[in-house]
Amino acid sequence: METHSRKEDWVAIFTGTFIVSQGLFFLKAANLITGGTAGLALLLTHVFPWSFGALYFFVNMPFYLLAWKRFGVRFSVNTAISCALVSVFTDHLSNFITIEHVDPAYCALAGGLLTGLGMLILFRHRSSLGGFNVLCLFIQDKFGISVGKTQLVLDCIIVFTSLFFLTPSIIILSIAGAVVLNIVLAMNHKPSRYSVKYI
Repeated sequence: METHSRKEDWVAIFTGTFIVSQGLFFLKAANLITGGTAGLALLLTHVFPWSFGALYFFVNMPFYLLAWKRFGVRFSVNTAISCALVSVFTDHLSNFITIEHVDPAYCALAGGLLTGLGMLILFRHRSSLGGFNVLCLFIQDKFGISVGKTQLVLDCIIVFTSLFFLTPSIIILSIAGAVVLNIVLAMNHKPSRYSVKYI
């Protein structure tokens, strides 16, 4: 399969991270969480007085090395840039848009769809959102198990951990959003259908 050009990768990284930040904005607006390091960072905002962006970027730092070792310098650099862009976009979206009425069910659906779509764009252009995304791509590359399946298992662990901090209704909607996100990935990023050379 023909690889994407560097220009296409940069445009896709900007597009994917922008879309992901929209999804995370909806999740934050309804106090929902998701899986992966994004979900972990959202959960930590209930514990620490730091912004989501700062927590998200630093939680991902240990995974950049895994990306570097397994997928090469280009993938690792793209991933670090993607994480930084998501951090900046998500922290500053409130300067441009506000939500007066929040329907948690809609936010779960919109958040899951947008985040999954953005992640899919990044996966297909030599990048990811770091953290568990890198681990899931590694598992897919090594064992042929689709990203959506492994991501769903890890996401559920994060969501269920939030039982100590959030109400049951918020947990249920968060799980629904995580399922929607991973359905997008599982249906559209199968290793047998789409192959990307990372190095």
